[in-house]
Amino acid sequence: MKENWLTVALPKGKLGEEALALTNDTGLPTNDIKLDSRKLLWEFPDQRIRFIISRPTDIPVYVDYGAADMGIVGKDTLVEAGANVFELVDLRFGGCKFVVAVPEEKLDAQGNFDLSSLNHGRVASKFPNVAQQYFHRQGLQVEVIKLHGNIELAPRVGLADAIVDIVSTGRTLKENQLAAVGDIFYATARLIANRVSYRMQYQRVKDIMEELRRVLEKRGVVND
Repeated sequence: MKENWLTVALPKGKLGEEALALTNDTGLPTNDIKLDSRKLLWEFPDQRIRFIISRPTDIPVYVDYGAADMGIVGKDTLVEAGANVFELVDLRFGGCKFVVAVPEEKLDAQGNFDLSSLNHGRVASKFPNVAQQYFHRQGLQVEVIKLHGNIELAPRVGLADAIVDIVSTGRTLKENQLAAVGDIFYATARLIANRVSYRMQYQRVKDIMEELRRVLEKRGVVND
């Protein structure tokens, strides 16, 4: 890592577009950065800052190990990674919700579902740590099966009794005859920092935090 430089990790994809726009509004140099470019490292020597572009799931790792001083990542990814980082600001965009979902035919006549019936069952998820922690808190033992995509298929073909996934509109669940039967938590994008960088570059980190909060307030977004 370059001395006295600040490295910020930005995610690819839709979350990255919103993160880049927010970063630009804080006055940080982001000109010419393209998230879909093959170029993954953008440096601005005058401001001693550089940005790395990464898959969202890798950002907690870069920040945890100090390869990036700060980063923007979804709370969902952060919880799943279990990274040892500081969570600084809730950026209030990229909202989504973790839910437990089961096939609609498992609901009773009133549309309810007894979550305890999943005890000793199988649950498919792209977020096995989130799923395991949730069911542990419920006092239920489940076998969590890690899948990488299209997990709505798992309960339809008998691979799992339920799924744990993030939803935004619920449309995909509906199209696959699944019903949400348990809310786990609501996730939004977060500004995070490496614990050592937070102390060693405190003033720069603090300035960025405060500027982000000012931008969010100007946008009418309430923040803690």
